[in-house]
Amino acid sequence: MFRLHSLSASQFQPLFALSDGELAARDMRRVVADSPNGFPCRVSLRDAEPGERLLLLPYEHHAVATPYRASGPIFVREDATDAVQAIDEVPDQVRRRLLSIRAYGDDGMMRIADVVDGKDIESLIARWFDREDVAYLHVHFARYGCYACRITRE
Repeated sequence: MFRLHSLSASQFQPLFALSDGELAARDMRRVVADSPNGFPCRVSLRDAEPGERLLLLPYEHHAVATPYRASGPIFVREDATDAVQAIDEVPDQVRRRLLSIRAYGDDGMMRIADVVDGKDIESLIARWFDREDVAYLHVHFARYGCYACRITRE
């Protein structure tokens, strides 16, 4: 059994009040979705609809004291609410993409990594969580390399 975890909306909401100049000073940009399925929100775990406003910003998704410390760009929808994923549930945003999945131990060191079609994510999760040295997984969208979500055992 596993659960996908999104990011919390509360950490991003104050950023939407900033001016474009203030955002730029933080290496962030305000964008408007101009196509379906192209702007994946990391808070709601769903893609923005055309016309929705988002922020594109750098985010440190793996804040560990190891060589695997990592950050990268993410999208956050302006009106996003926290996703609550049921056990063993994979949202469409993840299922319809090519994924790069990285498995880490409790020490923050990577144990294994692979690329998988989102349709096949459950079998990879099950296989890797059978390993005692794997504590959690990070999912990235393989084509752009952006962080998508974290997966834990339940």
